[in-house]
Amino acid sequence: MITLSTLHYIYIFMTILILVALVFKKEIVVPCIIGVLLIGYGYSKNILSTIQILNNAIVASCVELLGIIVVIAAVVAMSRAMIAVGADEALIRPVRGIIKTKNRAFFGIGLAMLIVSWLIWPSPAVALIGALLLPVASKVGLTPIWAAVAMNIFGHGAGLSSDFFIQGAPSISASAAGVATTDVMSASLPLWAVMCITVVAISYFMMRRELKHNPQTAVEEIEQVDRQIEKPGLSKVMAVLIPVAFLADVVLMVRFHVTGGDATALVTGTALILMCIITICDVGVSEALEKTTDYLKDGFIFAIRIFAPVIVIAAFFFMGSESFAQQVLGENATGLLNDIGLFMAEHVPMNKVSIALVETAVGMITGLDGSGFSGLPLVGSVAQTFSASGGIDAATLAALGQISTVWVGGGTIIPWGVIPVAAICGVKPTDLARKNLIPVLVGIAVTTVVAIVLM
Repeated sequence: MITLSTLHYIYIFMTILILVALVFKKEIVVPCIIGVLLIGYGYSKNILSTIQILNNAIVASCVELLGIIVVIAAVVAMSRAMIAVGADEALIRPVRGIIKTKNRAFFGIGLAMLIVSWLIWPSPAVALIGALLLPVASKVGLTPIWAAVAMNIFGHGAGLSSDFFIQGAPSISASAAGVATTDVMSASLPLWAVMCITVVAISYFMMRRELKHNPQTAVEEIEQVDRQIEKPGLSKVMAVLIPVAFLADVVLMVRFHVTGGDATALVTGTALILMCIITICDVGVSEALEKTTDYLKDGFIFAIRIFAPVIVIAAFFFMGSESFAQQVLGENATGLLNDIGLFMAEHVPMNKVSIALVETAVGMITGLDGSGFSGLPLVGSVAQTFSASGGIDAATLAALGQISTVWVGGGTIIPWGVIPVAAICGVKPTDLARKNLIPVLVGIAVTTVVAIVLM
């Protein structure tokens, strides 16, 4: 039997406070610092240790996010080199003939993100799609925030919550639920389709309404003459080399089953190598020694500017994870989010509606740490427990929990989960999370209703 301690109530209270602040469009760094201090004091009962815990939590959070920071910095550095030789312009010209409108840009970026996410997962897909398609989107008037929404809901939402090719998510959910992976995948298809259609439709409607009332200056750029490229031959060669190099990465990832952090590392290394090649071909080896350093500085300045507040925000929410809490607080710390989820599961009355609601709620709560997969073992276990006692199909229940966990924690509606997309698009994570909030919450509600009908 799970009992909630003072630490659990502190975490719940501060999470609610932070979410309220987000709704009212307030920055949440200070509440997150207070939350870490309260949890630190609640655990240690020592002022000195509490202050040290705050530092340790931020440092550990930075380490967790470092891989993403580096890949964003590398891609931005490469883009600076591309711009210098005009490769971005040469790359845009042929694609512009296909993506001529904001609508096509929204769905083009989204579908490309979905396909690549299925093959290599969303994090490396963000860097690839961002480098190749974002310039095209801006030329046809799709603002960075809506490009980010498209990448986010198609990649970290639709792509990661289904995971049809790599099958990481359904295999974890199925294993914990005691059913076959194929059963969870089959059960998830109608729920996944309902979730995706609902979220995409609402997001698209919101985009159309906003851009209609606030026409963007980017539209005017279409009518402008393409800028003069000093070295057209070099720009064309690089415009071919860059997508070919990244496509080769995708082939290697699929061929050798390179996924997750390893796939991100491959993209990072490729971006840095391309930056060096472009710069050397542009200005020669001697001057490239200085230029590449400048580009890399620009990349890291951009990445740190985006990530600085998020590192602090993530420090609080990561403390809901058992492994992170033990790293920061001590080896006896527990996973606060898992405990809260289990507590809810143990105190729910047994009927089809309440069980579905709890499964969804547990998935959303465990997703608050920003990891799309950390809550899957719990929602799978809850599905197995409820199916045995309530006579409900475990596969359908596990699929519902998987969708709610991944859409939240993958993530789409929490700022500490949308960092990669926000960074590559140059928008605030809090702004992106707000854009996604209504579509995703409505999608989860509709999907839960459908799941109840199918059970």
